[in-house]
Amino acid sequence: MGKKINVTEFLIGFIVLAVSLFLGVTKLASGMLVFRLVIGIALGYVLSRAYTGFAGSVNRAYNGGSTKLMRAMVMMFFVSSVIVAGLLVFNLNEAGEPITKYNLWVNPINLGLLLGGLLFGFGMTFSSCCASGVMTDLVADLPKAFITLIFFGIGVFVGFPIQNSADWINVSWFNTASYPKGVFLPDLFKGTPLNGYLMAVVVTGILCLLVVIASHYYESYRKRQGTYHPIPSERLQESLNNADAPVEKASMKDYLFNKIFVDPWSLTTGAFLLTILFGTMFIVTKTGWGASTPYGHWVGKFLTLVGVSGESLEAFTKVKAETFTAPFFANGTTVQNIGIAIGALVYTLTSGQMAQTAKGFFNYPKWQYLLFIMGGFTMGFGTRLSNGCNVGALYSPIASFSLAGWIFFVVLVLGGIIGNIVQKKIFDAAGSGN
Repeated sequence: MGKKINVTEFLIGFIVLAVSLFLGVTKLASGMLVFRLVIGIALGYVLSRAYTGFAGSVNRAYNGGSTKLMRAMVMMFFVSSVIVAGLLVFNLNEAGEPITKYNLWVNPINLGLLLGGLLFGFGMTFSSCCASGVMTDLVADLPKAFITLIFFGIGVFVGFPIQNSADWINVSWFNTASYPKGVFLPDLFKGTPLNGYLMAVVVTGILCLLVVIASHYYESYRKRQGTYHPIPSERLQESLNNADAPVEKASMKDYLFNKIFVDPWSLTTGAFLLTILFGTMFIVTKTGWGASTPYGHWVGKFLTLVGVSGESLEAFTKVKAETFTAPFFANGTTVQNIGIAIGALVYTLTSGQMAQTAKGFFNYPKWQYLLFIMGGFTMGFGTRLSNGCNVGALYSPIASFSLAGWIFFVVLVLGGIIGNIVQKKIFDAAGSGN
């Protein structure tokens, strides 16, 4: 970024990291929770430093015409699926039973998936974030993210009783032998090499390639039409990553410091690192990446503080009472989500951007906070219909060879387009004073 570092912020950033890790190691109840904290911090740091997030893949494409983030995202999907296939293909004993039990995110294909994906795509337009992105935005855009998070949690909480009782959310229209609740791609290719996993990887690769081709075509079309507008963060990433190293020794010191701690990473670097973190998470936890469900739990925990009993919450949500009465940091996904916010804070501080970032916290007209409320609620409620968010219904299922992930992708994009159209009309009306 070519600027002198804010030494105070830089030191505070490392103090925040050290204190967080110390408290995690000494206070968290298990090694797995400590691992979740570390993974969360790493995810938050990468998401922030690479200026990346699932919501931006649709919003940037619609508003500016740039599909660079979407292409990086599907590359991440493909490489992650290869990692998962490598772990699963030989994970059988002589009796044909799994040696290691993995909890794959093979989600149902039904009306809930379609409606949930539409609602989630619609909502992420108004808040410009998703279930994991809202945690990084607590640092980058606190008022917007905090309002979004509150109503995201309310949406999840209100959706619990429907998710936990409705067949149109839990019963799949289609299924395969291994997963009666969904379609597992390797099952469609039984008898082919590597027990169907080779063909499942090939199919995933083809689908990813189709997205890349369509994205290139769309971006080229926007450029021909004169409606392509470079995304500022992407332009910054390209300029810094393509900059030559200085010759002068005095300048080299600042250059190296910025490269190590300050300059944003490219979208490709971010996607690569997120893939590595996902693979590590999958190997250690034996499951994928989820984010949204704890937000509903947090609402329930708040209600217990104001006198609502766990039994009453269970009767309403169909979620076990101990979920709401257990210690806050007993849930692995909760710890990981908090870690994401910490990781984002560490990067913002160590790169010396915190003071400048905070100045833009309230640069919204008051009426736009109503959109953040709507965005948060529709995203949260949508996750209960689709059984997940951008990581739980999109990334993890696609990496786990669930056909539902690709269907969610399609309706998510459609919901994002509808949301952007509606938002533009609202902005136009507000701008004209109507």
